[in-house]
Amino acid sequence: MTIDARAEAPPPVPGDSKDWTWVLERPCPECGFDGDRYPRDVYAATVRQLGVSWRRVLDGDPDALRHRREPDRWSTLEYACHVRDVFTVFRRRVELMLEDDGVAFANWDQDATAVAERYDLADPPDVAAALSDNAERLATAFGSVPDTAWTHQGVRSDGARFTVESIGRYLLHDPIHHLYDVGAA
Repeated sequence: MTIDARAEAPPPVPGDSKDWTWVLERPCPECGFDGDRYPRDVYAATVRQLGVSWRRVLDGDPDALRHRREPDRWSTLEYACHVRDVFTVFRRRVELMLEDDGVAFANWDQDATAVAERYDLADPPDVAAALSDNAERLATAFGSVPDTAWTHQGVRSDGARFTVESIGRYLLHDPIHHLYDVGAA
């Protein structure tokens, strides 16, 4: 299937302005994620499993994967592109915290990225492969954190503070929640 890159982009999904850091303190009432059920020693295996789950989600009809069930929600393909990129952004953040305790993270606007990168035109097999690769790289990063470094810190552009351990729990919620969003939880 050939997609015309000049095709008109769908309207952008309204940006998400929620501060999701509360998932570090209590379960998510929408998807059921409970960070207390994910100790740091399962981060690597959980990320690998999420890569497998998302790869299965992308093994479907490309037109169906591109369809937005609601105008204010991304399509399954757009969510998968987001998860692919989340794995990359968070791997880099973990690496930065390990290199420089207290590092400030550059801002990442996920909504602007979705529009600029034309997530709606992505090729599902390419996304599946990249998502799997990015999941493996992130899992490897978590698997290589020395015991003494889980408390290293980083600060998001909005002032939210994370340790390597808390950013792992925070990160896990995102791909799990989006599996819920696309009906694959």
